[in-house]
Amino acid sequence: DGKGDVNRLRGLVSTIVAASLSTDTRPAARRLAARVPIRRNVLAGVDVLAAEGFAPLAGKRVGLVTNATGRARDGRSTIEVLASDEAKKAGVKLVRLFSPEHGITSDADAKVADQVEPVTGLPIHSLYGEKRRPRAEDLEGLDVLVLDIQDVGTRFYTYITTGRYVLEEAARAKITLVVLDRPDPIGPLAVEGPLADPDRTSFTVPHTIPVRYGMTPGELVLLFNDERKIGGRVEVVKLSGWARGLWYDETGLEWVNPSPNMRSLAEATLYPGIGLLETTNLSVGRGTDTPFEVVGAPWVDGPRLAAVLTARKVPGVTFTPIHFTPASSTDAGELCGGVRLTVTDRDALSPVALGIEIAVALRDLYPMDWKREKFLDLLANRDTFERLQRGETADSIIGSWKKGLEEFRGRRAKYLLY
Repeated sequence: DGKGDVNRLRGLVSTIVAASLSTDTRPAARRLAARVPIRRNVLAGVDVLAAEGFAPLAGKRVGLVTNATGRARDGRSTIEVLASDEAKKAGVKLVRLFSPEHGITSDADAKVADQVEPVTGLPIHSLYGEKRRPRAEDLEGLDVLVLDIQDVGTRFYTYITTGRYVLEEAARAKITLVVLDRPDPIGPLAVEGPLADPDRTSFTVPHTIPVRYGMTPGELVLLFNDERKIGGRVEVVKLSGWARGLWYDETGLEWVNPSPNMRSLAEATLYPGIGLLETTNLSVGRGTDTPFEVVGAPWVDGPRLAAVLTARKVPGVTFTPIHFTPASSTDAGELCGGVRLTVTDRDALSPVALGIEIAVALRDLYPMDWKREKFLDLLANRDTFERLQRGETADSIIGSWKKGLEEFRGRRAKYLLY
């Protein structure tokens, strides 16, 4: 409407003027360096399980939901640990495997068929093929399901939805779900972004939680079980030596790519905001060496976008104009203008807010080129989307999340284990 056009025009003029005048006066050390990582010898749930003699699984027929991120500190996979002689002596009988999106080896970027694990010969039931949850017959004869998957702390990363689905099916089958806990890797003190609307749940929107929820897999399963009234039997094998607020590289745990395009902690840190944008006609770097560290499109003027975003003084990140050509995904084979995102202070960075800053800049700079109709798909919050559509500023949009996040922090508190 006319009012929205005026708001967008004002926003565009103000950001361009600011870009021409802005200088960053923060000290160089603050701009360029994050804190020195604290190294701790954190034990993941699988390590604690083994150290305590596999007690929750003793004498049980076990199904395991896992992928390449299910790994002990000594380098063995969780499959190897549960199939080991030590586990067998404790009465653990591993009989069936289940894999989430990207498969048991975390490297597939398409639907995955049922397979056979080559070392153990165990069947692998894919939960990202013809089905997204275990069938009743897949669970027959099991006494317990074990979940051991590292997520990346972002609502639309589908491993947490798989956790919810597995819990629901275990509850129907009246078997216990044991979660081998793992860290939230991206600074789990913070919660950020709009809460999902109750009527927008899907495979990428498992529950009414914010984009960045600051909880471990075990804590999330407890929340799902209670708030969705699933009625499952849940046991969480807690982390040892982990403190809330540690980043993944402060745990001493080895980084394993949880999916083909999630190749570093830096990319996981940016993902809550940059991943939101990929339902639009914008490349977020899939098909390049640095997914989620670049954004652009053939219609983007990189220097102009970098100037506008730099003028906004977004904490913890810098913007460098670039050209790149994705080999796959959005704009495959097309020369794209855009920006490279460099995290300079991850503790200061609010990645979902960063995503909104980019969205507002694209809306104001490219109102006809940026096709944002599907931006709501992962955002999953109509109020936020409508605010963007009617020309509100990034500050106004981000501020609109405050009440919902306060409510979520209250809900979340009762499920925190650390």
